[in-house]
Amino acid sequence: MTATRETPAAPPVPTVRATLDKATEENFPVAPFFLPRAWRADLMAVYGFARLVDDIGDGDLAPGGADARWLGVAPADADDRLVMLDALEGDVRRVFAADEPRHPLLRTLAATVRARSLTIDPFLGLIEANRRDQVVHRYASHDELLSYCELSANTVGHLVLQLTGTTTPERLRRSDAVCTALQIVEHLQDVAEDLHRDRIYLPADDMRRFHVTEADLAAPAANASVRALIAFQAQRADELLDEGIPLVASVSGRLRLLLAGFTGGGRAAIGAIRSARYDVLGGPPRPARTQLLRDVGAVLRRARKEG
Repeated sequence: MTATRETPAAPPVPTVRATLDKATEENFPVAPFFLPRAWRADLMAVYGFARLVDDIGDGDLAPGGADARWLGVAPADADDRLVMLDALEGDVRRVFAADEPRHPLLRTLAATVRARSLTIDPFLGLIEANRRDQVVHRYASHDELLSYCELSANTVGHLVLQLTGTTTPERLRRSDAVCTALQIVEHLQDVAEDLHRDRIYLPADDMRRFHVTEADLAAPAANASVRALIAFQAQRADELLDEGIPLVASVSGRLRLLLAGFTGGGRAAIGAIRSARYDVLGGPPRPARTQLLRDVGAVLRRARKEG
């Protein structure tokens, strides 16, 4: 990890800072202090891109239209999410064509792409997942949801492994399981918010199995059927997170701490959902920092035994 990297000019502060500051809201540490400075910069560059994609897809961009102007989108089209995603894809392709991207977050990302020899597919996958969000609002089965997670979550794990130079087929497989679990957990935390956006990431066949209707999900508190459904999905995620133990055990040093943070963060979030007795409708259950640290420690201890 000693590649020479250029230092990009500091991007304009207010809008870009607002995007990057959302890292503190995640279930896991995005770029924790114990990592080398270059790693932290690279992880935040990738996070900034991923957050920008999601904010476009969710209609959560900062007011004022700066992102649209940077991407060359006319004011009349600034609220068209598909147009914005197309423009963002064009900017990504500029990065990989060694052209100057328009958006300041992508200008920062370009330095990371060059220094770490990142590939374009994960970035395009994230954009495609958000395109899918504009047209697919319900998922018929768990398998359909897993297909979505391949684009929306697993690609991020691929980028982390690329950034740290630790990609192997086995690590990719285990990373996919962990990232899918983290995506499922986030969906469980955000059931009410997603429904407000007319999106449901709970598989329809599981909703029928547990006798849960969309009206049940719109209630201020979860009934017994909703709690049972959420508990079932949380258990699925918990089992996927087991794949994180050998993944953590397969690396060493500060990277082991980082990957333990991802897996432990997922465990802690599931614990918070469990502590809420699986009632996620009043707002997303979030783990306390002390619980996060305990779960990360437990992952490290288990990884040490397996390693």
